[in-house]
Amino acid sequence: MVAFLAVALGLLLAPGIAGAQQSERILDFHSDAAVTADGTLTVTETIAVVAAGQEIKHGIIRDFPTTYTGRMGETVTVGFEILEITRDGRSEPYRTERLSNGVRIYIGDKDVFIDRGKHVYALTYRTDRQLGFFDDFDELYWNVTGSEWTFTIERASVAVTLPAGADIVDWAAYTGRPGEQGQDFRVVQPGAFGSAIEIETTRPLAPGEGFTVAVSFPKGYVAVPTQGRKAAYFLADNAPVVAGAVGLAVLLGYFLAVWVRVGRDPKAGAIVPHYVPPDDISPAAARFVSKMGYDDKAFTAAVVDMAVKGYLRIEEDRDGDYTLALSGATADLSPGERALAKKLFPSGSDSLRVEQKNYKRLQTAQKALRDALKREFEKVYFLKNTWYFIPGAAISLLALAAIVLTSREPAVPAFFAVWLSGWTFACYMLLRKAYDAWRLVLVRGKVLFAIPAVFITAFATPFLGAEVFVFWEFAQFVTVPGAFMLALILLADALFFDLLKAPTRLGRKVLDRIEGFALYLSVAEKDRLNFHNPPERTPELFERFLPYALALGVEQAWGEQFAGVIGAAAKGPGDGQGGYRPSWYAGRGFSTHNLSGFASSLGGSFAGAVASSSRSPGSSSGSGGGGSSGGGGGGGGGSGW
Repeated sequence: MVAFLAVALGLLLAPGIAGAQQSERILDFHSDAAVTADGTLTVTETIAVVAAGQEIKHGIIRDFPTTYTGRMGETVTVGFEILEITRDGRSEPYRTERLSNGVRIYIGDKDVFIDRGKHVYALTYRTDRQLGFFDDFDELYWNVTGSEWTFTIERASVAVTLPAGADIVDWAAYTGRPGEQGQDFRVVQPGAFGSAIEIETTRPLAPGEGFTVAVSFPKGYVAVPTQGRKAAYFLADNAPVVAGAVGLAVLLGYFLAVWVRVGRDPKAGAIVPHYVPPDDISPAAARFVSKMGYDDKAFTAAVVDMAVKGYLRIEEDRDGDYTLALSGATADLSPGERALAKKLFPSGSDSLRVEQKNYKRLQTAQKALRDALKREFEKVYFLKNTWYFIPGAAISLLALAAIVLTSREPAVPAFFAVWLSGWTFACYMLLRKAYDAWRLVLVRGKVLFAIPAVFITAFATPFLGAEVFVFWEFAQFVTVPGAFMLALILLADALFFDLLKAPTRLGRKVLDRIEGFALYLSVAEKDRLNFHNPPERTPELFERFLPYALALGVEQAWGEQFAGVIGAAAKGPGDGQGGYRPSWYAGRGFSTHNLSGFASSLGGSFAGAVASSSRSPGSSSGSGGGGSSGGGGGGGGGSGW
């Protein structure tokens, strides 16, 4: 009866035991690593596995890292050459595949399924640049197995052999996951080192664990790379960085040369206060000349100047929305303002509500003003020197192409570069839209305006996240320093696009006058005592020069100077009402108690409304014991296929 039960129990347990015996694993991983006098390392890995048709069907996979990141973020690429691969003593076919950081070796034939059971693979390869050269010793710091195997390694061992005569100075070994310093190993022949040492693990290594050794030896037995060789290594390993650095140097050299030739401003004269603007310079022209280009603030200054002259009236309703209405009176408009007026109020129209549904009309008016200012003032008062910028842009494109083409797998970073070009522009437009929305919230002070601002910000956030993510992925192929070089190239383009603009000699004189006039507009009360016979401050003077203050960005300071004057003029004969109010403006924004706030609202709220309303809907969308397991050269891992 007992015998029967034993047989029955054995039959029940037999499938489980057989399954356990057939589970795929590495029975033994032995590495022979021989250091040669020329600094190369010849390695033979003998890997005994159990195949059960689960992962190991055609053979095994061995990953070997060849690309590392240095201390300064530079790339270090080691050599790797397969010498021989066998299975069970016979030559075995294989193929390789590039990884982002190394080589993957598929050992076996895709058309052949290997037998289940034990197989012994032997992989012999040669690699270089695996040694560390220190002041007092040289060292092999070698990741024997790698920590990325998907199988358990029941036993791992390594035999390190040094060049003849190079006795071991010191050694260490580590087991466990990357960064751990496990000591689950033993020396096979303790006390008999000489120029060779063999170490083996004393417990199985689970998937994700590895085995690393470090062996140091006296200097002089291995040729140390010369400085020239190190430089050659660096140039070969970091071609994208070198290409970017060369491109940046050429770009800066070109831009500096043309800046010296055409971009340097004529010497400025002494800046003294001027009580009137330069002759024939309108507020929009003052903005255009001082910025050496057009922006939305020039449009705002022109509209306010037209209103002050009595040509139109600015009306603000309770919701903070604006309407421009013709007054019917004639006015002495500048050429730019006349061109603007024709487009703002075409035949049969006497008013315009400043809202996005009227964006076409506002855009047309903006273009008319911009074109008129360019015809009248550009090339006379300043030069943009755009033709000199174009070769710099071409150099930048060539540098980008060089960075991409010298990277690993150029097709991928090339795709990223094209993708980032469009995506970055979309992100810029989204940020501009968000900026306009939040500016309206700040200048109008209404919670209602925060709703679209929050929405556009939330909408833009994932776009910006994708921008950062893809740029980091791009950096993985061209290296982080390479991507940094590209960023510097783009920064140089943006910087010199502005620096190459230069006033003419006549323009420099006008700029000095404009700066002197801005000084007068922005001066504080206590400093006015230093002026010689400044004009009397009156409501008429405040209105006359308010458009210039808006154009030159000093509207708040100009308003503060007239707080007392306007306050006195606003008092009526009895209750203090019925005095001064600007005839060209109607709305809640005007207050005699906060004149600087009124001026600022024109420069902020009104300008923001114009800017956001003149854009078409949808146009703004859119990386000695001090070591550890996993350290050193070698490493990688593997699995079956």
